[in-house]
Amino acid sequence: MRKKKVTSTDVAREAGVSQATVSMILNKKYNVSFSRETIERVEAAARKLGYAAAKPKSRKNARREKLLVVFCSNLTNPYYVMLLQGIESRAKEAGFGLFVCNTQRDLKMEERYLKMMLQLKPLGIIYTCNPSHCFMKQVEELARQIPVVVVNNQNEKMNVDAVELDNSKLGRIMARHLLELGHHKVAYIAPPLTARQKQRSKRVEGFLKEYEEAGFKDGVIIKAAGEEMDLTVAHIDSEYKIGYDLTRELLEETRDITAIVGLNDMIAFGILDALQEEKIRVPAEMSVMGCDNTLFARIHKVALTTIDHFVVYKGRDACDIIMKKIDSRDTQYADLEPVSSYHVEYEPRLIVRGTTGYLSGRKRK
Repeated sequence: MRKKKVTSTDVAREAGVSQATVSMILNKKYNVSFSRETIERVEAAARKLGYAAAKPKSRKNARREKLLVVFCSNLTNPYYVMLLQGIESRAKEAGFGLFVCNTQRDLKMEERYLKMMLQLKPLGIIYTCNPSHCFMKQVEELARQIPVVVVNNQNEKMNVDAVELDNSKLGRIMARHLLELGHHKVAYIAPPLTARQKQRSKRVEGFLKEYEEAGFKDGVIIKAAGEEMDLTVAHIDSEYKIGYDLTRELLEETRDITAIVGLNDMIAFGILDALQEEKIRVPAEMSVMGCDNTLFARIHKVALTTIDHFVVYKGRDACDIIMKKIDSRDTQYADLEPVSSYHVEYEPRLIVRGTTGYLSGRKRK
């Protein structure tokens, strides 16, 4: 007959003390003071019964956490929160945990997090925007060791897997909608249009290109925030303030426009509030448009016309690509793994709501 294993409860009963006392004494964790007599009584009882403490599991044999790392440039914009929602929902289904690196568009922070990857040893890395140019090679080198996916601007040339977004196409769709409504004098409000943030510039370029082809490029005013906005840690209302402040500034300079576009929904909300303060009716006197179709675009007092490019799905797709890469490395053909690249792109869709309308005096078709 198999001998019953002696437990700390058995030792406690033999020594006439509590199980907690036995645990602390035998594990040398004296959180309270014990008399020498009590310590000797517990140790004697353990020897008599043949009690053997369980050996702690070594880190070497411990089960490795299934970890994915997500690089995010800004968590104050709902766009990135939506991407994270998509990534996390898919990661959870597959039993993965997430480690989020919020770089705040700070090069030193991004570099610091990249150096941490050798210690963290994640099973995959997802960039929710293009890596900074000075770290492109570093990211591509990482991709040779572990799967890396970038949710990037289609125009960027990178040798990694990507869920792509053609930002110039988004700009063209926005422009086309306003042109169809008869708006030939418009303003476009954006965050800093720096070399590091090419996706922003591509969106503006697409908008301008469409107006240029229609013969109304001179009717477009571009107002972008100063570069210093990207050099400080973003506040929760940073992009909203860009929309609000630049709209106030714009209205002081001219009233000879009939539509204002925000590079994203958060900027558009700032535009709407600035117009409301000036008692300018939307869309009767001024049309307003955003981009990204965030949650707030649907619940705002005046529902925002915007562009949907399926952000949550992009997060799930990025995670799916990581899973496929991991699975391929665990198969019997892993030594024959091809140099493959996944490229996924969704066709953006115009969402017309209550903030855009035909130019006053122009009849609907």
